[in-house]
Amino acid sequence: MISFPANKSVDLAVEWHYSDYPVCSRNIIRIFINGAAMKRMLAPLLICPACLPREQPLELSSVKERDDEIISADLSCRTCRKRYPVRDGIAVLTPDPEAGPAGGQWKYEEQETIDRYLWSHYSDLMKVPDAGDAYAVWASLLAPQSDLAYDAGCAVGRLTFEMSQRSTLAIGCDLSSAFIRTARRLARERRISFSLQLEGNLRETFTFELPGSWRPDRVEFMVADAQALPFAAGTFQQITSLNLVDRVRYPLAHLFDISRAARSRNAFFLFSDPFSWSTANAPEELWLGGLSSGLYSGRGIDNVRALLEGKQKIISPAWRINAQGRVNWRLRSHCNHFEMIRSEYLTAVR
Repeated sequence: MISFPANKSVDLAVEWHYSDYPVCSRNIIRIFINGAAMKRMLAPLLICPACLPREQPLELSSVKERDDEIISADLSCRTCRKRYPVRDGIAVLTPDPEAGPAGGQWKYEEQETIDRYLWSHYSDLMKVPDAGDAYAVWASLLAPQSDLAYDAGCAVGRLTFEMSQRSTLAIGCDLSSAFIRTARRLARERRISFSLQLEGNLRETFTFELPGSWRPDRVEFMVADAQALPFAAGTFQQITSLNLVDRVRYPLAHLFDISRAARSRNAFFLFSDPFSWSTANAPEELWLGGLSSGLYSGRGIDNVRALLEGKQKIISPAWRINAQGRVNWRLRSHCNHFEMIRSEYLTAVR
């Protein structure tokens, strides 16, 4: 069971968020991982995302497995009895799995976006011209060793793979089912080909292969909402949130929930964001920065740091910040057009 602090700001950012999701008549999460099974060890860690802030366990039944990995199964919540259908062979562990992509989320299901993110994540490893090094920098900031690790908003998986080299198991979650299918395919096949616009109607093809030292057997990818993580409190020793807090509808709910899922002691957190606040993602009253007045006036990085350090006792136990800096993250449109995003990072321990 998790309890929220008696604080109006967290009421606005978290309780409104949880109430957004309707409760259906049955709660069954049906899992069928296409081509790569779900690891059985995950089942005891999962909770019902629709019941948050209450943590209700999920019951595993109708299991079909191979070598201690789940091929298909039912996970059910006795409390809310909501049903979670399968989409494209992937478990969708969101509070409202029936809902399709909303608003700007559609672009993350498009192939051109997937290919741009593949270039952004892996171009430095392919040693292509004009490659960015943001993910190598972020990877260098990770804790050297952990057991369970969690990557919120993993996209096509680079940091999750990097975390798996330092962890017993790294779990990457994203709201985009297309991103998750792509990351799972890369883990399964160890290589992937994609193309980007070269100029006009000309295309350029790239092929990426996982380095031989990488351990795809230590990664897991699933669809989940970064504001309502389907994991019990204190599950993860290492957590990351990259370029996400300004994209979710309830930024404070994301910080609260990812801290909930992290251990209260001996935990590491890598946070990074460009703070590109927009009312297309969240109303101004829920922004954590970029405002001239109010509780979160000023710069986002300063407000996030204060929240992690225990401001208003919203996040508890508090984190201790041990590094702060900036990373230039790059996306490619065509060979002469790149988008550079400056992302401000914090590393923290508790």
